[in-house]
Amino acid sequence: MMNPRTRRALAAAAVLAFLAAWVWATIELGGRLPDNPWLQLLFYGIAGIGWGVPVIPLLRWAERGPRRK
Repeated sequence: MMNPRTRRALAAAAVLAFLAAWVWATIELGGRLPDNPWLQLLFYGIAGIGWGVPVIPLLRWAERGPRRK
């Protein structure tokens, strides 16, 4: 069983790695979009909000207390 400090450190490293991959993928895919400002606005708007969806459960896990039996 992990102590809270270790769990938070692991979660922080995972969030940083995930965000680096998310930014790289967003830039890579955004560069392949057609030159349409509305499409780019939609894509970057969704990408800017979408990173939080997978991060929220990870942060909840990091802040969770010990399991009760």
